[in-house]
Amino acid sequence: MAKGGPGTPATVALTRAGIDFTTHPYDHDPRHPSFGEEAAVALGLTPAEVFKTLLVLVDQSPVVAIVPVGGTLDLKALAAAAGGRRAQMCDPASAQRLTGYVVGGISPIAQRRALPTFLDDSALGQDRVYVSGGRRGLDIGLRPSDLATVTGAVVAPIARP
Repeated sequence: MAKGGPGTPATVALTRAGIDFTTHPYDHDPRHPSFGEEAAVALGLTPAEVFKTLLVLVDQSPVVAIVPVGGTLDLKALAAAAGGRRAQMCDPASAQRLTGYVVGGISPIAQRRALPTFLDDSALGQDRVYVSGGRRGLDIGLRPSDLATVTGAVVAPIARP
């Protein structure tokens, strides 16, 4: 388990749950066009290992989608997985309000309120996945099964390469 350094709600929740994780800080460049790709490069990881957290409205209800940074979210697939008809991206201000995290640092773990969460099934092909640790410039590494457990995620094919 990771120790030391200032905690975030995500790291505190993982520690309390007894989930093994590692923290990976990096120097965040606010001019970088993609938070997830920046993390992958900075940490020397592949885009298939690093996952981005997206807030989406499915039939106007918020849900969380966790997909690899090297791919894109398939809105139709997410809507189907969530039992809905239509999905659209949530605006950044609403995403921040719903999660309690800032855009670029939205962790799927320990959000302000528990939302239905969907993890792309490609995560299961990785030994470890890396997601935002709750602030820009911090990722958390953990087993995909632990990520699904701690977030209550449904695992489904929701990303396109």
